[in-house]
Amino acid sequence: MIWKNKPTIDLLNDLSKQTAVEHLGISFTDVGDDYLEATMPVDHRTIQPAGILHGGASVVLAETLGSVASSLCVDDFTKELPVGIEINANHVKSATSGLVTGRAYPIKIGNRLHIWNIEIKDKSNDLICVSRLTTTIIQRR
Repeated sequence: MIWKNKPTIDLLNDLSKQTAVEHLGISFTDVGDDYLEATMPVDHRTIQPAGILHGGASVVLAETLGSVASSLCVDDFTKELPVGIEINANHVKSATSGLVTGRAYPIKIGNRLHIWNIEIKDKSNDLICVSRLTTTIIQRR
């Protein structure tokens, strides 16, 4: 298991209250031994004017998953803070309704640098977006 701090799903969702995560309807659903998963609705909050999932909303889901996953891998979350320093995303298929599910897996978990691969899929398990997030670990002020 990669987690140094394995929380409950309820705790992760409680920590997301009053944030962009809650506003977009993102909900954590699973913490495995080496992955973190969340869903996001494809609705009025997350679509673009053409009626398809906005790429920026997919990136918010990806960065949320990778950043939270990084926070679960630090020694002391009260003293260390993961912050995103680079993210990219390839949007490979559109979604128009329902839920999409993102799952973050580690590529590298170092002392100061974490790299995450995040795949976002629709209800048919079709790949919608693939993203890579790099976080660096800084000292909290």
